[in-house]
Amino acid sequence: MGSTVVRLTHGDPLAATLALVAGVALAQAVRILAPAVAFELKWPNDVLVDGAKCSGILLERSGDAVVIGIGVNLVSAPELPDRATACFAEMGAPIDRDRFAEVLAVAMTDALRTWRHEGVARIVDMWLPQGHPVGTPLRVSEQAIEGIFDGLAPDGALRLRREGGEVMLIHAGDIELRRPVREGD
Repeated sequence: MGSTVVRLTHGDPLAATLALVAGVALAQAVRILAPAVAFELKWPNDVLVDGAKCSGILLERSGDAVVIGIGVNLVSAPELPDRATACFAEMGAPIDRDRFAEVLAVAMTDALRTWRHEGVARIVDMWLPQGHPVGTPLRVSEQAIEGIFDGLAPDGALRLRREGGEVMLIHAGDIELRRPVREGD
């Protein structure tokens, strides 16, 4: 889809929380242009439809600049050996690339303004209703730690509730959602 550069200024929240900002903006664009598609955000910023990845966001920092790269599967999706992928066209929601870029740019501007003026806690409040539900089993890949999603901390960290009730804060990493197996599956 494209990239944007955010220049950090004095008083901005932590740069890493821009992942949540990008996720909120991306969700807003999807809601506007594909309202019939049921999706959820996977912490911190992937868009999933029925567990299949439809987008990805990458942040890279250099000095006071953060480049936010956003990829969205509008027309096709790559086949990956380790995860299901999907595209909006296959879901009956064809979206024009240029129109998506326009809507996403406006949503990103709005989300950045919220981040700067209202803080990360407000972005967390916007993210949570669109994210995987509290109670979702998950695994932090790099650390091979499992637990259930217990919401987000005010700073955007993932709250992972372990089997014994201990809550760990995860500030970065890739998580795998572990959907409960339903009868008949």
